Amino acid sequence: MTLPLIVGVDGSDACLPAVDWAADEAVRHGLPLRLVYACLWERYEGAVPSTALARPSERLLAEHIVASAAERAARRDPDLKVTTDILPAEAADALLREGNNAFALVTGSRGRGQLKGLLLGSVGLAVAARAHCPVIVVRGAPAALDGTHERILLGVGEPAAGGEAVRFAFREAEVRGCTLDAVRAWRCPAQGSADHPALTARQGHQHEEHASAQLDEALRDAMAQYPGVRVRRTTVEGAARTVLVNRSAAADLVVVGARRRSGYFGLQLGRVSHTLLHHADCPVAVVPQPV
Repeated sequence: MTLPLIVGVDGSDACLPAVDWAADEAVRHGLPLRLVYACLWERYEGAVPSTALARPSERLLAEHIVASAAERAARRDPDLKVTTDILPAEAADALLREGNNAFALVTGSRGRGQLKGLLLGSVGLAVAARAHCPVIVVRGAPAALDGTHERILLGVGEPAAGGEAVRFAFREAEVRGCTLDAVRAWRCPAQGSADHPALTARQGHQHEEHASAQLDEALRDAMAQYPGVRVRRTTVEGAARTVLVNRSAAADLVVVGARRRSGYFGLQLGRVSHTLLHHADCPVAVVPQPV
């Protein structure tokens, strides 16, 4: 069974580029697209029977939102298979449940009614931090949303959190026919001093070599599986979250891994993922790695 690409829609301005991006992504992968609106309108308006003469206003709004989103997606590609659903549930909870049977979940960067000063809406943050399938938060500059950079940025972290993210990034680069930028950041502990510059340089060289070896190990299997993908591997001294945010300005998508501990229901999102979700200049894919 082909799992759908699922998009959370809510009628917000941030939802529109998410629908466009998801429609293009579904076409690239040959997937059906499912548009989901979720809200507990019954809590506020009562369980009114859905009749032609008396429907809850939130239900009418939901029907308008999903119909408009479906029309928008169909304009991206008339052959794309699009379905819609309206769920009486909290948005984050509904999307997390839907994600159990999804190729990936897609959300906008802010929801309807979010304060303009917020960098990421609460639904997008909760879904990215807890879902057990890949989550893409659509944000960034128009050039990135249109895929004009022809570059996927992969942040290679610790092996325990990155295997699925590496495979996801290679698959994206393959279907897009673009370059994969694989980056491993490293930092040298501040143990050297101006009195011992040779010691500091030697330590830095050792840390860089170790980062390079980790990068090679992380990429080895995926490079064999996707031999047609052009890979540019880079090790960079600095904080990973800063390095990746800076490089996201020249990427169409940045991919990072996230560990998912079974039986733990709180937010499971590291500093790198959290920073990218708030500040990246392109869409961000958070790919869970079961532990």
